[in-house]
Amino acid sequence: MSQILTLELNEQVFAAIQQQAQTMGLSPERLAATLLEREFTQAFKLLLDEAERNTARARFERHFGTLELDGFIGLDNESIDADLGREYASTHDE
Repeated sequence: MSQILTLELNEQVFAAIQQQAQTMGLSPERLAATLLEREFTQAFKLLLDEAERNTARARFERHFGTLELDGFIGLDNESIDADLGREYASTHDE
């Protein structure tokens, strides 16, 4: 189902839409409708009902997990710099 929406645009905006529509072989009305539909695609997604939101959240949460590291990872700059220095100096011929 579609709806009719009447818009009032200033001359500069209408001229830009008209010129672009002509270049694309569309009517200004069709181009404006297409641009609005594209702009509000994200808004449509926000209108999901509760069940769809829960399903989407469950799909997203399937990617959650844990990370197990072999050893302690230092977060201070000196230890990071030392680790980087060792890696850059290593020939990796082990």
